[in-house]
Amino acid sequence: MYLGAALVVLAGAAVAIYFAFIKAPGNVSHPDVEFTAPKQAPPKPKKRNTGFDWPLYGYDLGRTRYLPGVKIAPPFAREWTRPGSHLIEFQPVLASGRLYYQKNNGEIYSVSAATGRVRWRKRIGGLSASAPAAVGGKVYAVSNKGGAGGIAGAGPGRVLAMDGRTGRILWAKRLASASESSPLAHAGRIYVGSQDGTVYCLLAGSGRIVWRYRAGGAVKAGPAFSQNRIYVAAYGGTITALRAGSGSLIWRAGTGGRSFGRAGNFYGTPAVSFGRVYAGNTDGRMYSFAASTGRLAWAHSTGNYVYAAPAVADVPNMKPAVFIGSYSGRFMALDARSGAELWSRGGYGKISGAASVIGKTVYFSSLSARRTWALSAKTGRTLWSLGRGAFNPAISDGIRLYITGYGSVYAFTPAKKR
Repeated sequence: MYLGAALVVLAGAAVAIYFAFIKAPGNVSHPDVEFTAPKQAPPKPKKRNTGFDWPLYGYDLGRTRYLPGVKIAPPFAREWTRPGSHLIEFQPVLASGRLYYQKNNGEIYSVSAATGRVRWRKRIGGLSASAPAAVGGKVYAVSNKGGAGGIAGAGPGRVLAMDGRTGRILWAKRLASASESSPLAHAGRIYVGSQDGTVYCLLAGSGRIVWRYRAGGAVKAGPAFSQNRIYVAAYGGTITALRAGSGSLIWRAGTGGRSFGRAGNFYGTPAVSFGRVYAGNTDGRMYSFAASTGRLAWAHSTGNYVYAAPAVADVPNMKPAVFIGSYSGRFMALDARSGAELWSRGGYGKISGAASVIGKTVYFSSLSARRTWALSAKTGRTLWSLGRGAFNPAISDGIRLYITGYGSVYAFTPAKKR
């Protein structure tokens, strides 16, 4: 009798362990959580003579990676190449006709968007693993002291402000730990995360620290901004909303579904749109939270680790969508409101970097295949591919498409216009 009872208990425990620690967590959907459905087409960004600016990693303050209203699309013809051997993990930012990007060896480049000519380059540290921000004629970047041991052994980081035209360093602020967080520049302030979990707000004019917040886990991602709030994704498995002015906590939410072998960490930069926060997690799921309260709206399994940041777009003639790839080798479009799968394509190899939606086309790269694809955002049909790519591939000014390979940058124009 006692043996039978013990066996029942053990069997129950085994089942519990299976579901809690081995079986992948299922999808969750609460589509009635607050969602701001777009009522009209997104406004076209302001265009300069040099085309549109792409001033931040992720394009806009919400880090949506979506440039609407442009007609640039495949097929393409290559216009110029800026070759290189050192890894460019994050694609350039773009302001007033110049591309700015950082290489893994601690160098930062300013390159003419029209010709690919190097305007200036400067070594600002031993390791750079982020994208700069280019706002108001200045460039803000993060660098780290060392680089041989990767980010874990990179030593203290620093935030720098440089003159966008000359590269002259205007100020530099030392951080307490290393950082691979792409800075966000807005309204005279710079927001950035760091390895020891500290989120910093600095004055753009001087580098003086306005406030700090400890997130409870390494903040590898860049902060996102919306409605005077800063949204932070942390390696502790949390998404946090802070008041941009003071750094005080508004809400904090977790994944609630960690399991053995899945750390439940947020690595990629979150995106904020439609009244929601979207972020991928190393537990293999894509998450959506209410931006005002942190309430979980949905979670959708991708089949493997999600290191990539999502692209979130309101592409004409389709539902508002989230575009994401994972280590499963699949790339998919999910309903931004419910998390339901709109389409999914596979066979790409490990996808580590973020996609970009430019007009009606979505671009992404595969680390293992070293290739970049362009798909129809509406259907997932392949429109074009390039045998170059690794992490975060594409930006555009509406005139050219700029693709980042492993260590090189390429500029393309639509083939029919040549």
